[in-house]
Amino acid sequence: LKYYITAKKINKGHNKKRKSNFEQFNEKINMSKKIFNLRNIKNFEQFDYFFVGSDQIWNPYFGRLEKFDLVDFSNSKNKIGFSASFGVSDIPEEYKERTKKALQKFKAISVREDAGKQIVTNITHRTDVEVLVDPTMLLGADEWDKVAIKPKYLNNEKYILNYFLGEVSEKRKKEIDRIAKENNCQVINILDKNDKFYECGPSEFLYLEKNAFLICTDSFHSSVFAIIYNRPFIVFDREDNVVNMNSRIETLLEKFKLKNRKYKEKITAENLFHDYTNAYKILKEERDKADTFLKNSFEEKKIEK
Repeated sequence: LKYYITAKKINKGHNKKRKSNFEQFNEKINMSKKIFNLRNIKNFEQFDYFFVGSDQIWNPYFGRLEKFDLVDFSNSKNKIGFSASFGVSDIPEEYKERTKKALQKFKAISVREDAGKQIVTNITHRTDVEVLVDPTMLLGADEWDKVAIKPKYLNNEKYILNYFLGEVSEKRKKEIDRIAKENNCQVINILDKNDKFYECGPSEFLYLEKNAFLICTDSFHSSVFAIIYNRPFIVFDREDNVVNMNSRIETLLEKFKLKNRKYKEKITAENLFHDYTNAYKILKEERDKADTFLKNSFEEKKIEK
């Protein structure tokens, strides 16, 4: 391969320490020296393969499904969607024709949610679309530990980690506080700007996920790392979404036979117990499946470098 095309995102939060933590984490990622977009790239045909795949890379409500996201700037026959995500159960009608034309030209497509497969199948009539796990699950806990950092405010207290992207009702807050009190835990609200742990970056987030007594979340990736780190977690439906973005979590829980992780009005002792033995067997199979997909995506001939 001649180059990797990467996009670098810097957190723009108001908390300077938080921004610094995000920047320090980004420094640990091997970014390509060249950053490309539709305004400055000279010759897309210099590339051997185009892989597109990212968290909600094809979510129209986030301004995606444009020319760059659909690799609709090249005539290459080697376009591959790798564990791409729509993040929604359907896309607006006005996006379907352009998406159809672009994805019909892909050599291979894999997505990370069942709803995403249904979207692609319905609009392109392709029968070869695969559902793969999120790429974060292709690495084990030992690999993620290499970039995990203990937050400076964390003491030896047990804690419940709250990681909510949406709003949390008072009823749910009281339920979580009840469990925390019964189990002598502090509650860490990592995405609450009034919580001192808000300054945590991705490295600190990983440490908190690994060592939590319990994880309460409406986040797909928080659920993913709870599984990777073998921690009990409870998934809450979002209460403030107009557009349903739960498809990824639903696929995750269904795939790994963990539907009992869904919140049902009350946190019980059963929620605090977990056994991921069967889930890890499935994860091994899913990693092999992703590896096979990637190998099959490349041509048999030797690539000139």
